[in-house]
Amino acid sequence: MANFEKAPAEVREILSKPIQQLGLKLEGGPLERFVRQLYKELDAKGLTKFRPRCYLSDEWGCPSMEPVIGIPFYLADPKLQRLEAAMNDIEDARQIMMYMRHEAGHAFNYAYALFKTQEWRELFGPFRRAYRDNYKPVPFSRQFVRHMEGWYAQKHPDEDFAETFAVWLTPRSNWRKRYQGWGAMRKLLYMDRIGHELGSTDPVVAHGNTDITVDEMDLTVGEFYEHALDQQLSPGDLPLDTDLRDIFNVSKRRTQNVRPAGELLRENRKVLIDKVNYWTGVQRPLVKKLVESIEAKVNELGLRADKQCEREYLTEISVYATALAMTYIARGKFILP
Repeated sequence: MANFEKAPAEVREILSKPIQQLGLKLEGGPLERFVRQLYKELDAKGLTKFRPRCYLSDEWGCPSMEPVIGIPFYLADPKLQRLEAAMNDIEDARQIMMYMRHEAGHAFNYAYALFKTQEWRELFGPFRRAYRDNYKPVPFSRQFVRHMEGWYAQKHPDEDFAETFAVWLTPRSNWRKRYQGWGAMRKLLYMDRIGHELGSTDPVVAHGNTDITVDEMDLTVGEFYEHALDQQLSPGDLPLDTDLRDIFNVSKRRTQNVRPAGELLRENRKVLIDKVNYWTGVQRPLVKKLVESIEAKVNELGLRADKQCEREYLTEISVYATALAMTYIARGKFILP
């Protein structure tokens, strides 16, 4: 249970309860408004016949070739939200809708079997291409849209389409102007045309099958998070001492207008994780552990920050963490021997 030390005390009582016995529902809960918002946006784009079923599952997802959307169960209950926030990072309203639009893109692809057409394959690539978790993107490529953090559209043709759909669907995304001159514009124009052509057409696959639902999850909440933590990658013991001493080089004899550097990093932890994750595409849990490793090392070394230079420190730490993350993408390690 050591992994749950950061969980709020009032939340720990649910750790021993099976997830399927928590009575979690979409209807009437905090997620219902996001489902309604998605359907409203589909209507606004003229997709009046496409209504992907949403259900609670173990993670965000759309089972392959099934036009349904799985939403993480922890978003359906305030206590679970607090636990997720303590263990990982909880999605805010903006991020929830980004995921909803992305998964709706997969569901739209499957509902109308677009991936089987020659035009889709010519634009996005072969649907049967193998998935790779550790793909190496080409940063800032204009052949792909940018929607979710990192360069996720480059992971697989199916993800490329889902990201394209999400950009097209997002209200006020101004995609025609933002992507003017990009190679990705061909994909967006295709999506716009297909959206108009199929808007009032019944889906080829109207009712999809779900994968695991919340009612089938017999793991306890604690077991679920123990398993999730076991699956996460770790940056390992990184030799950061010299670099961090160079960044926070305040003399130990100084007593005025200084404070612990770890305190500064703790206050800005989420912003640092957000930015490094967005611009590098390294998995968010791994970025989180990297930032936490930097913070822990700063505390261990007893480093301090000049209060008048805090913006400069945050800029330098952001660049430093980003450089480490990009090295990980290129070489598979944050720091090479």
